[in-house]
Amino acid sequence: MRGQDTQQSTMFSYLAPAERVPEDHPLRPIRQMVDVSLKALSPSFDAMYAAYGRPSIAPEKLLRALLLQVLYTVRSERMLMEQLTYNLLFRWFVGLNMDESVWVPTVFSKNRDRRLDGDIAEKFFAQVLDQAREAGLLSDEHFSVDGTLIEAWAGHKSFQRKDGGNQTPPDDPGNPTVNFHGETRSNDTHESTTDRDTRLARKSGGHEAKLAYCGNVMIENRHGLVVDTELLQCNGTAERDAAILMVERLEGNERVTVAGDKGYDTKDFVQEMRGMKATPHVAQNQKRNGGSAIDGRTTRHEGYRLSQQKRKRIEEVFGWLKTVGMLRKTRHRGVLKVGWVFAFAAAAYNLVRMRNLLASPVGAA
Repeated sequence: MRGQDTQQSTMFSYLAPAERVPEDHPLRPIRQMVDVSLKALSPSFDAMYAAYGRPSIAPEKLLRALLLQVLYTVRSERMLMEQLTYNLLFRWFVGLNMDESVWVPTVFSKNRDRRLDGDIAEKFFAQVLDQAREAGLLSDEHFSVDGTLIEAWAGHKSFQRKDGGNQTPPDDPGNPTVNFHGETRSNDTHESTTDRDTRLARKSGGHEAKLAYCGNVMIENRHGLVVDTELLQCNGTAERDAAILMVERLEGNERVTVAGDKGYDTKDFVQEMRGMKATPHVAQNQKRNGGSAIDGRTTRHEGYRLSQQKRKRIEEVFGWLKTVGMLRKTRHRGVLKVGWVFAFAAAAYNLVRMRNLLASPVGAA
């Protein structure tokens, strides 16, 4: 018998959002790991808020919402709030009941400075990493480093002379016509009026120059998990500077190996690594003046070949961050805010990677 197309809404619902989510949904193990990390951050949250006054929106819910924005590539906070209005999966993950109202998008911007002051992204990243360490997913001996350009939220028209000279009156104040032909433009003489922290840079000689930041990560070579991040201004040596900073932050006194591409094959960097009890397994650049800084004492070992093979997995991290994590072009301005988002997106990548690894029966996905 044909059923009737009745559309009368029921007055009450007896199902919680969690009952609508399948038991094997990929977000369930991620939610469990996130809850463990947020529980450990509770003292940090207490220090960020006053002990009296009107209760705020729980910071745990705000961070879960931001995590959903990264995992599902939601372009804006406004679109995220729209999804939270009717998406039962999103409401369950954030921790909202069926009849609980959704906050306005400006809450994110109002709380952004508070999260920056508390270094919440770095602390959340560290808590996720601790869970990976407890599960035996991390290598404490072999690492790889690399950097990539994160395009800034600033256009080339904003890249103007610092002294304000040689500027013609705009034909359209809102969107002026600018002719760069014949003009020498560099970071020494020009800066962006939109984001003064960004710098003009290009990845290699065959690519166009763009206003960007240098985002750097260090992965462990066993499973490709991110163990550290560093976002710097582009200056020509930012990748090597970031690698030194990340190696300095490694725990323990045992010698480690650090793999990298040809950009790290410089005499100064190799000497610096060796002085820090780190064996530089960087790719040889024979075209460099004076030849490669890596000789047969390093390349003759089987470990060097394995490091060169494993270091390529770092491109998987950059690929995920720029596509799913929406970091091909950042939506924030300033090195602090962009660095915050970069570290938080790396933590999201680790959560996805850990879910896959822990779901594999052999622990290798």
